[in-house]
Order: sequence, then C-alpha cells, then structure tokens
Amino acid sequence: MKKILITEKPSVAMEFAKALKINSNRKNGYIESDEWIITWCVGHLVTMSYPEKYNENLKQWRLDTLPFIPNEWKYEIIPAVQNQFSIIENLLKREDIEEIYNAGDSGREGEYIQRLVLMMAKPNPKAKIKRVWIDSQTEEEILRGIREAKDAEEYDSLSDSAYLRAKEDYLIGINFSRLLSITQGRTVAKQINEDRTSIAIGRVMTCVLGMVVEREREIRNFVKTKYYKLIGDFGEEGNNIQAEWKSTETSKYFQSPKLYNETGFKKIEDAEEFIKELLTKEAIVTEIKKSKQKENAPLLFNLAEIQNECSKLFKIKPDETLEVIQNLYEKKLVTYPRTDARVLSTAVAKEISKNLNGIAKGYNDEEIKKHINKMIEEKYSTNLVKTKYVNDSKITDHYAIIPTGQGYENYEKLPELHKKIYKLIVKRFIAIFYPPAEYNKVNVTINIDTEVFSASQKVCIKKGYLEVAKNKVQNEESEEEPKSDFINTLKKGEKINIVNITTKEAETSPPTRYNSGSMILAMENAGKLIEDEELREQIKGAGIGTSATRAEIIKKLEKIKYIEINNKTQIITPSNKGEAIYDVVKKSMPDMLNPKLTASWEKGLEMVANKEILPTEFMNKLENYINTKFNKLVLK
Repeated sequence: MKKILITEKPSVAMEFAKALKINSNRKNGYIESDEWIITWCVGHLVTMSYPEKYNENLKQWRLDTLPFIPNEWKYEIIPAVQNQFSIIENLLKREDIEEIYNAGDSGREGEYIQRLVLMMAKPNPKAKIKRVWIDSQTEEEILRGIREAKDAEEYDSLSDSAYLRAKEDYLIGINFSRLLSITQGRTVAKQINEDRTSIAIGRVMTCVLGMVVEREREIRNFVKTKYYKLIGDFGEEGNNIQAEWKSTETSKYFQSPKLYNETGFKKIEDAEEFIKELLTKEAIVTEIKKSKQKENAPLLFNLAEIQNECSKLFKIKPDETLEVIQNLYEKKLVTYPRTDARVLSTAVAKEISKNLNGIAKGYNDEEIKKHINKMIEEKYSTNLVKTKYVNDSKITDHYAIIPTGQGYENYEKLPELHKKIYKLIVKRFIAIFYPPAEYNKVNVTINIDTEVFSASQKVCIKKGYLEVAKNKVQNEESEEEPKSDFINTLKKGEKINIVNITTKEAETSPPTRYNSGSMILAMENAGKLIEDEELREQIKGAGIGTSATRAEIIKKLEKIKYIEINNKTQIITPSNKGEAIYDVVKKSMPDMLNPKLTASWEKGLEMVANKEILPTEFMNKLENYINTKFNKLVLK
C-alpha cells in the first residue's frame, strides 16, 4: 500500500522528494518509490464555471437574467492543465493508495486549490486524507509537517472560508460588472472617448480604486495655505539655541483670528509687529526637562511590511516582491511569505538559536558576520520568549518572515535583487537581538513675558539595534553628535539673551499619493479608515484582501488600466477610465468603495474559518446583499 502527496507546484514536489530521500523513478507528472507517490498541481487546476455553462442564454449580458446566483455550483478543469489533472486523478483513484497527503501551500488559497482537485478527482474512498502544514521548506520542517500531518477534516472550516471567498468574488464580480456595464457602460465610454466599454467590479478591487481616486482628488482640490512661524535665537552669537513660539493659554494671541494655527500667523505683517514687541522684553528659562529614551528594534517583517520596504528601497511592485520572497522560500532561505504576522510563536522562539547558528555558519556576508560576531562578543540574549517579538495570540496561520539559516547552497546562484531582499530580511531579524537604541533628550521652555518658546535636542548615545537596521524614519534630531552643547548649560530661572527673532514661512501640505508599497499597507490597515468606532473595533485586524491577494489586486487594476504605476517612483495615480468608473460606482452603489463593506466581508470569512459562524449564515447574508442591491438599483 502507498501514500500519495500532492504539492502546489513541481519545484516544491522536488523538495519533498529530497526530504523523503526519493532520488529516482520520475515519471510523467509524478515521482514514485516503494512507499510514496509525489505529484503536483501547477497552481490552479480547477476553476468556477461561467454563467453560460449553466445556461447558454446567460452568455449575453441582459438585465432580465440578473442577479445570477446558482443553486448548485459548477466547476471545470482549466484546459491548459487538463493533462496534469488527469495524471493526479488517475493516481488518486489507484486501489493501492491508503493515505493522501494534501501538501498544498499552507494558507487559505492553497487549501482551496487542493480541495477543488480532490472534489473533482473523487479519490479512492478507502484512502485517508491528511493535511501537511509547514512554515518553511527546509528538510527538517517538511519531515515534521508530514510526521505531524492532521486529518483533513481539521481544516474543513478553512476550506469553507476559501470556497465562500471564491463564491463571493464570483457573485459580486459577475453580477455588478454586468449590471453597471449594461446600465452605465455607454456613459463611461463617452467620457473616455471610446465606442463602448465594460465595467469591471470586484469586492476588493473597486474599494482599492476608490482609495486611489479619493486620494488623487484630495490632492487635486488641495489649496496650499501660507502661514508664518516665529523662531527665536537665544544665547550669544555663535553659541545659541533656536526655539519655536507657540500660542498657549497665557499668550496675547491665544485663539486669535490673526493666527492660522497655534504656531503661526496668517499675515507676515502681524508676525513682524509681534516680534518688535517681543524684542523689547526679557527672556527667562522657565523649564528644563532632561530624559533618557530607549527605542527597540521594529517588529519583524510580514508580507505587507516587506512589500512596502522593497517598494521604497528598490522601486519594485508588490507582486515582484512576493515573487522574490516566494523564490527565497522555495530555495529554503526564508520562512513562509504570505503571512500577516510580525511576531514569532513561543515554540519557534525557543529554537531560534538554530536559525542564528545557520546564518553565522552559512551566510557569507561580511556585514552580517560582523553583526553576529558582536552579538557573540557582547553576549546578547537570544531568549525572546518574554519580548514583544513573541506573541502567540497575534499569529493565525504563520509567524513572521525570518531567515531559516539554511539553503545557502542555493544562495550564490540568486539574482542580485533576490540577495538584497534576503539581506533585508536577515538584518531585520538580527536587529531584534540587539539592545535598544538610547537617546539623551533635553526639552527647554523659554518665556518672554507670557509668551512661550520651546526647543529640544535629542542625541543618540548608544546605537544599539540601529547598527544593524535603521529605523524607517531617521529623525533629523537623532544625531549622534549635537551641533552645540549650549542647551545643556542652561539653568531653570536664568535670564537668557535674545539674539534675534525671525519669521519662518510655512505652508500646509497636501496628502501624499500612494505608492505600490504604501497601498499594500493601506489595504492591510483599511479597518482603521472606518469612522464608526464600534464597527472599527468589531472588524479590528481585518484589512481588505489578504496578504496572498493584495499584490494581485493592484496588478489587475493596472492591467485593466484603471490605475497607472510609475515604474521609477512606484507612485499610483488613477487613469481617466478609473475615475469615470469611480464616479459611476459612487453614484449607484457607494458602499462598494467603502473599506467598511470589504473589511466586514473579510471578517466574516475569518469567522467562518474560526468556526464562529456557519458557512450557510455567511452565504445567506451575501445572497441577501446582492438581491437587495439589485432590487434597489434596477427598480430605481
């Protein structure tokens, strides 16, 4: 009797074969040994059938055939991969198969791909089905995954949520794309000077388009406003500090209509008049606060964070970043990429020295070796369990992306960009073992009569983790060497000379456009955009899309020319067509543009996966939403 194991792609199957010491006997579409058969999908083999497969008349887009909600769902084999499906189907039906191991990608989409294959292939009913769930493709992890494989039934709720996600996207996409194309297609075509056009609607895609268009219009409609700040020089010429004025409750100008805000005047004439008055008075140091500050290394990378970082550093799109990290994962260099978590599990944290030792021995990079040697010399602790970097409650399917400390036999053959991204992951990982950066901070308050000027100086006295991985934003104040030590010589209550007070022109800034990386983060954190506090809390942690799908959504919007992405800067702007479609959706079904709707559906899928609600409850709500929308829009 034999065991069959199915992976998501051929390269992954080869890694499983190596781990199981199956070195030969490769056949057409599978590998076989005395004990094992290893075969593979090539991504999706099965897809949902289009409406015309239910009824030929549904091929034509007509209002009287909508909404389309099938009672029984139809699926079909994708023609291009029919041959590989047939191979898997024949293998699964063999009488000598006693166990089937689903070793698909360890996530919702991976589960869906494999469940569709098993559903369509109808395997030997006597065979027991198990699920392999792994966090990396190292030999040790593969063998653990096979050894600890659970009964497939334990993942049924994940499978339910995967099927529902596909049905939801299908129903919303087909029904509302057809509805708006029929009713509004000509309007959009006129606006963009085309003869005809169809309108593509998607549960996540349309919401993302809305975010891009709304940001662009905020920028377009933004009117810059100038205002004038007051900057005072105090001390002696060449040995002084600069302090900024702010209107407080004691100020002559507190809540004055002459102020643009609490730090500046609307008119330069008013500011200059005020300066003349201040220069006739005495300045006194009224408060000095000295403190030490510590700053820990940032949390580890999840997919959204690394996509954002790579967009900024290397000017590449999120789908390109995912492709690179997927490759690093398949080369055994890093752990599973499609993760939302930025922390480690307790179990992994207890074994983390294996990863560090592997990096120290195998990764031939002088900078990294220097950082690891310092860790050893300074005896930095590797006990992470009670730190912010370990939190089991913040992990769902997988922990953060970290280096495995293995796979270095594949490293030298990697393209240069892959090496750079790998190093980024290694440095973020090593940084968490380093001590915090430390700063001396001094805040000084100077009063001229009842008017308040403030100055501060922040000096880095110990780099700590900054030696390895700089913070996202290096504050200009966070210098290692201060420009002057004068601020530290001041004493509370002393009179201080006013060298000069000048105006500084400032102006309000428009919001910045999304780039491809910040868009991914905005999608991940879309729940925070919801104004309703109760609902925001209810769907806390639910973004729009998932770590596995966000990059593809952006890619699709660009492909259908609803948005444009500048290859050099990665800045995203809407196209004329995208804006025209936004206007149509805004007028007819504005909730499709609101993160509230998309995030709440995503939360519902999560609740199905966690067995908090039944799949039928989710489906009933979805069907009710579609029917209600159609009744409202078609009967208008």
